[in-house]
This record gives sequence, structure tokens and C-alpha cells, in this order.
Amino acid sequence: MTSKEIREQFLRFFEERGHRRVRSAPVVPLDDPTLLFTNAGMNQFKDVFLGTGRRDYTRAVDTQKCIRVSGKHNDLEDVGKSPNHQTLFEMLGNWSFGDYFKREAIRWAWELLTEVWKLPKERLWATVYTDDDEAETLWYEETDLLKGRVLRFEKENFWEMGETGPCGPCSEIHYYRGDHPESQRAEGVNSEDRDYTEFWNLVFIQYNRDETGALSTLPARHVDTGLGFERMCSILQGVRSNYDTDVFRPLLSAVCDLTRRPYDDEHGVAIRVIADHIRMLAFGIADGVLPSNEGRGYVLRRVLRRAARYGRTLGLHEPFIHKLTPTLVEEMGDAYPELVEKAQHISLVIRSEEEGFGRTLDRGIDVFEKISASGDISGPDAFRLYDTYGFPLDLTQLMASEKGLSVDVEGFQQEMERQRTRSREATKALFTGGVRGSMDPVSGDSSRFVGYEETVAEATVVRCNAGEEGRVDLALDVTPFYAESGGQVGDTGRIRGKDFEIAVEDTIKVDGAILHRGRLIAGDLRAVPAARVTAQIDAERRLATARNHTATHLFHAALRSVLGDHVHQAGSLVAPDRLRFDFTHFTASEQEQIERIEEIVNERVREDLPVSTALMGLDEARALGAMALFGEKYGDVVRVVKIGDCSLELCGGTHLSATGQVGTFRLLSEGGVAAGVRRAEAATGAVAQQVARSERALLSDLGRLLKVPPSSELLTSVERLLLHNRDLEREVEALRRQTAGSEIESMVSQAQTVNGFRVVAARVSPKDLDDFRRMADALREKIGSGVGVLGAALDDRATFLTVVTDDLIQGKGLRAGDIVKEVAKIVGGKGGGKPHLAQAGGNNVSQLENALASAVEIVKKQVKG
Repeated sequence: MTSKEIREQFLRFFEERGHRRVRSAPVVPLDDPTLLFTNAGMNQFKDVFLGTGRRDYTRAVDTQKCIRVSGKHNDLEDVGKSPNHQTLFEMLGNWSFGDYFKREAIRWAWELLTEVWKLPKERLWATVYTDDDEAETLWYEETDLLKGRVLRFEKENFWEMGETGPCGPCSEIHYYRGDHPESQRAEGVNSEDRDYTEFWNLVFIQYNRDETGALSTLPARHVDTGLGFERMCSILQGVRSNYDTDVFRPLLSAVCDLTRRPYDDEHGVAIRVIADHIRMLAFGIADGVLPSNEGRGYVLRRVLRRAARYGRTLGLHEPFIHKLTPTLVEEMGDAYPELVEKAQHISLVIRSEEEGFGRTLDRGIDVFEKISASGDISGPDAFRLYDTYGFPLDLTQLMASEKGLSVDVEGFQQEMERQRTRSREATKALFTGGVRGSMDPVSGDSSRFVGYEETVAEATVVRCNAGEEGRVDLALDVTPFYAESGGQVGDTGRIRGKDFEIAVEDTIKVDGAILHRGRLIAGDLRAVPAARVTAQIDAERRLATARNHTATHLFHAALRSVLGDHVHQAGSLVAPDRLRFDFTHFTASEQEQIERIEEIVNERVREDLPVSTALMGLDEARALGAMALFGEKYGDVVRVVKIGDCSLELCGGTHLSATGQVGTFRLLSEGGVAAGVRRAEAATGAVAQQVARSERALLSDLGRLLKVPPSSELLTSVERLLLHNRDLEREVEALRRQTAGSEIESMVSQAQTVNGFRVVAARVSPKDLDDFRRMADALREKIGSGVGVLGAALDDRATFLTVVTDDLIQGKGLRAGDIVKEVAKIVGGKGGGKPHLAQAGGNNVSQLENALASAVEIVKKQVKG
């Protein structure tokens, strides 16, 4: 039985029993900030369990793509070594929302396993919670499970969403894989014995746990099951490892073809890791994540770089991971069509990241080999591998563990925090403004939105939360105000009652309600609750926003037309004064391309194309070719915006009725913001005209200052000035180096003599760390035979560089790392490095001079022989 058959049989089995087949949620949980990645099938139904959301069905079945690489569910280190762990896996699930409960869940699970999949009953075991008499009874009533095969556990058989909230007992199903069924024993279940595998968990959500830890019965009981797809395939296909199933075999073969290495004990771990990691990377990228240095993007980057490094162990030094994309798409594209839709995009993102990291990976490996030759990896060295060569800490730890070495994680974190501090200080001046004070959120009240058709509506206040200084949050039963969503900012306007008026400054969504956030400008807040009001948006602002939103769709279509179909949205902002659009593209756009994109948008504006909207099923919209925008969560029924024949997108935002209302489109800027992501900003209508007037005025002012007309002569004059400036900079740099050389010679001439060699200890004023290192290198060359200890105040820290000439390393046993450690203690710091060059630092800058004064005595004490 193939994996595709197993997946389809599970889905069809529960469909035939009244379950709605639903699509897998993205691996990016867009509405749950507590999770980096979707890690269980229940994530997309969390709102139902919490009572804050509902569906138009009470039974569901799905296969959910899950990623576990962070937090308490972190399987990364076990991947490739364990037979049952992957970074990405599928979880098959059937669900009941207040409908059936334990009896049906147990009966149907048994029926599927033993009647459809024909698993031998004598190899099956079930576990229940320690006091769940009902579940144990049902196992024996509803199935012919062998007597004595229902076992009771406590910790393993109680499921909780968190410290508080919905929870309940669960019943797990285990399978005996061993060769001696007659020797099965209860003690093997939930033990380290690999002959027993847990593969299906039936969770019975029937309680709520409050802040005191007390349990109360929920008004509605739910069933939440999770069946490990890969484990199920390994059982049904008669193999011990998930990697030996047809889920992985095509990928493993593809890796072997690329590497020309056999899949054996020597190469197996590396090949399995790469096969696993391409799955996680592809699904993450397909759902909108891009490699970066923070959050989900950094997790992707770590995983990709681990795979690249494993590729080096198999002899691959050129980008190769992206070449596995077609194999993955062929194997899983039927179940997950987003892989097919984004195949080119996935491959381009991975290749771009591989090429960027590949340029430094080999050099970083060489540096690691040199560092590790001296023993355990220090914190500063681990940070240098991260900061200079892009090695995530866990990659350095992996490589160190292969040599039996440890990594100073605490020291690494200290270096990382110092870098963050420097970054915060450098950017502090770039940001202004405060954080808006928070008030109790409005929850539980849905608001009917009529803003597509109306700008004014009569409504009733259904919730009012008052804050300080007249701040107020309102929810209405009906509203024309658009709540911030899909990149479009929320509406502003006025809400007027008989005895009050409120200026609405923002509109947002909170737990299904549209929340109008503003301030009282007239009347009394006591008159607001339950009042009848007139809600009126700022129509001119809305129209300006709609211009930019419609223009965003035109711009997206033009980008794909000029740059290629791999272009997809990676983020957006639609405001009344501008639009910002982040998109996936992997090279700098050429000026001719940018001009052509702007020209296409304006052509569509002049054509005055009709803009229409329609509601339809999600699958129908996808079949028509409608594009989904990253950052949006879609239900079963979606809104489709069509602009002539050039654009078809899923969108809940507000739009114009025809493109001619855009007026004019002006691209303001375009540039890279992250690996494989570029950002464009543009303006429309009156703002675009204002930009044109400002640019004309600027050219006129520049021409006046340079005393040339604002034409080609202006450009020539600016180029002449820049060339002259560069010449001056080179002259200044030459003078600075000459001065630095004289300073080094002066230090050497004033050096103290210790045991026949020179010792220089001096404070210097380099412009940065690179300049500091150049000074240390120059001192080592000039000193002849000796030791140099240089100190400087850099970034509000005392920093030292120590150099030792080769003859003293061999003849006197001196080590730069040993010397600098002792010097740094005086400023409350530490450090280390190589025998000939070492670096250290500390926070107590006031003791820098004292530390340098102690250098000679420290050197004397360390002389050997």
C-alpha cells in the first residue's frame, strides 16, 4: 500500500462518516503569535476549543503539515538519527466539535485499523488516562481488542492546550513491531522498547482548567485526534524507519544521485538529514516564510545551512538542495497543491540562500578546523563563526560534537548580547513616538461589515471600553468601518450619538469583533453604552486608500509580467498616502525593468479597466487562478477581486470601481530588504502629483546651487564633485596611515625590555575594530622580538589586542591568549585567541590604563625557560 493510498483512505473513511474534508492550515500560524510554526493538527481549530470561533460543520477530517524545530517540540537534533523524527511531518486527524465523543472515536479508529488497513489485532494496545473508566469500558465494548490490552497512564494520557484552558483525557494506540508477538508485555508500552510504537492519539476535550488548577466540565465536548502519517506508513509498509517508506525513498534516491554516494551506514545520517530538511524548507517557503535573521526566517536559515554543511560531508560544494524540489513536488504535490503553485519560487529561494551561504561556508569550515585544533570552542570564536561566516550556534555545536568538543554557549550569548546592545544604540535615534496604551479588548461580539457598499450606517453600541483621557474602544452591531487587515490600514471617521461624538482614529479586529478605537471629542462617555449611533467613515481617506489598494494589485501583476511568475507578495501596506509592497525576487531589478513596470501600471490605469468582486468557494477561486496573499487567513468562502483580464486575487480590502480612478501611479523606491525579498513604495493620485512637483523643485534648487541648468549638465557637475571628494578621502586615509605608522614606531622605540625582548603596552585610538587589528598586525611586524599589548575604548568597552612574535612562542612559552586573559581581568572581562594574536574585553573602561600598566608584570610571570 502506497503512502498516497494510505492518506486518501484515511480522508475518505471519515468523509463517508459525515466529516468535512478541510485543507491543511499553513505551517505559518498567522493568527497565533504564540507559535513559530504549526506543530499539531489542532492549531487551526484552537479558536473552536477556546470558544472564540465556530465552523459551519461539526465534523472534520484533514491531513495537517506540521513543523517541529523550536520550543518544547524540537526534533531537530534527532533528525536523521532517530527512525521516527522529522522537522516536517504530516498529522492525519478527525475532529468532532460538540458532536460525537469517545464511543464513536474509538469504534471508528478500530474499524479503520483492523477492517480497512487489516492490522493484526493481536499486535495492538490502547492506553487511557488513569481514572478514565469510560474509555476503558468503551474499548472492550466497541472493539474486539484483546483483554488486558488497555493500560492506564497518568502523564502520557492527559492532554492540555496550556496551563489553563480546554483539556481532557486521551487514549493512545500502540503497535508491536517485534518479531515475537507471543512475548509481548504491558511493560513495553510507553517505554524505551522500540518494538512498541505509539501512532494515534484520540483526545477527548471535556474539561476546562482555571487559574487555580481546578477542572470544570465544558458545555460542549470535542474530539481531537492525531495520527502520525509517516509512522502509519512505516507500520503498513512493514519497515522500522519512516525513512524506509515510500514517503522518503524518492528523496533519498535523489540525494544519492546528486552526491554519487551510496545510502549506507557511513553516509546514511547525512542523506536522511538532507531529505528531511528539503521538505521543511519547501513547505515553509510555500507558505510565505523566507530565510532571514529573525523568527521563522532564521529557523529556515538554520535548517538550510545544516543541510548545506551535511552536503559538504558528502562532497557537494556547489548549490544542490534546490535541485531536490522537483522530486518533492512530484511526490507531494497532489496532496499539497501549494507546492506545485510555488515550485519555481521554492527552488529560487533555496538556491539564492545556498549561493549566499556557500561563498562563506568553506572558509568557515577552514576557520572552524583551525579553532577546534586547540580544543573546545570559546564563546568569542563561536560568535565569530556566526557573525563572520553565518554559522548558527547549533551548527557549530554539531560540528564540535563530532570532534568530541564543547562550545562555550554562555560566552557566545554574551557576545550576542553585546552586539544587540550596539545595534540598539545605533538605531535608537531612528525611532520616535510612544506605545499606545492598552485597554480591555472587546471580544465575543461579531460586527456586520457593510463598508463595501456604504460609508455611513446606523448602528447600536454593543460594547464600550473606556480608558484614560477620553480614550474609548467601541464595538457596533453594524459598521461601515474597515478593520485593518491584509495590509490595508483601518478606517478613521466619526461615531455620533445623541449626546456625544467620538473621533475614530483606528479600526482593528479583536476576537471576531470590529473594534473602533478613538477618543471622545464631545459629550459624555456615560451616554455611549447601548446607544444608537451614526457611524461615518472619512470617505476621502477611504477613497485614497482604495486607489492605493487597486494600484497594488496592478503593480503585483506588472511585477510578474516583467520579472517572472516566481514573484509573490511577501508583505504589504496599503495606506491613504502610499503603498508598500514586499515581493520575492532574487536579483536587483534593472532600471529598464523598473521603468517598464511603472509604465504597465499606468497603461492599465489609462485603460480604465473595470474592477469587480465576487464571493466563491476557496477551491473554486484557486481553480480560476486567483492568487492568495501572504498574511491572510482564508475561510471556505473567499472574496475575489478581478481587474480586467490582468489581475485576479483573493482580497478582502476596499477597491475602486475602475482603474481610471487611480489617476496616476508613481514608483518611489525599489530595493532589497532581505535575502530574496525586495520592497517597493509607490504613490497614486494627488500624492503622486505632489511627488512630481517636489522632484522638480529639488532639481531646480540643485541646479541653482551648482550654477548649472537642471539637465544633463547637472549630472555631470555632481559626478565631478563626487570624484573630487573621493580623491580627498584617499589623501586623508594616506595621511592617517602614515601617522599610525609613526605612532607604532614611537611605541617600539619606547618599549621596555624583559629578558632580552621588547614589551609594548599602550593605549591607542582606532576608528573601529578592523583598524585596531591593522595596528596590532603592524606592531607585530615592527617589534622584532617581543610582546605587544594594545588597549582601546571601543563601543563603551575596554578592548585589548595582544601579539607575540614566533620566537617567543617557541622559546619562552608565551601565548597571546594567556596574556590577554590576565590583562582583561582588571577591566572585569575575559577573552582568548591564538598564541600569536588574541583579543579580550571588559565593561570597566575606567580601569583600561591600569590594565595596560600591569601588562609588563603579567608577561614577566608567564615567561618560561
